[in-house]
Amino acid sequence: MAESPEGEASEAAARYARAVFELAKDAKALDAVEQDFAKFSTAWGESADLREAARSPLIAPDEKAAGLTAVAASLGLSDLGRKAIGAAAQNGRARELPGIASEYRKLVALERGARQVEIISARPLSEADKAAIVDALSKQLGAKVEAETSVDDSLIGGFVVRVGSRQFDASVKAKLDALRLALKTA
Repeated sequence: MAESPEGEASEAAARYARAVFELAKDAKALDAVEQDFAKFSTAWGESADLREAARSPLIAPDEKAAGLTAVAASLGLSDLGRKAIGAAAQNGRARELPGIASEYRKLVALERGARQVEIISARPLSEADKAAIVDALSKQLGAKVEAETSVDDSLIGGFVVRVGSRQFDASVKAKLDALRLALKTA
């Protein structure tokens, strides 16, 4: 994946996202491309075949570009969204696409005057729970918050919030790890 274990996108993903952001801004298509990346990210998360094809060193970059552009077209992505995905794949950066999408969303959020946060929960959040977390974060950060959510069953319960390089861990897994550590040192 395009993200390091700490959850930060690679430099290459950040550069591609910046380039796509500038092109979308000039074309007055920031929202359209953001929706494109959201659709593509959903497909990426749901299709192991798509992820494997994008990451495979056995598939030539031009073939990856053609395949990923076809997938993007079938998802109904805009011309700019398709070209961005194709260009990344053509340049050997297909595996960076999730990071590019994430970095792009952060740039768009900043453009809107909002902070982009990631909420990872043990189970899918209800709209009420998500709204409560976003509201609390907005108050804490003193800014409008746009949240991206994902699920990680290994958390057992609770959630983790990432805001830039900061992380708030309210998961059961973190509490159990802390308890284990305390018991070992006792």
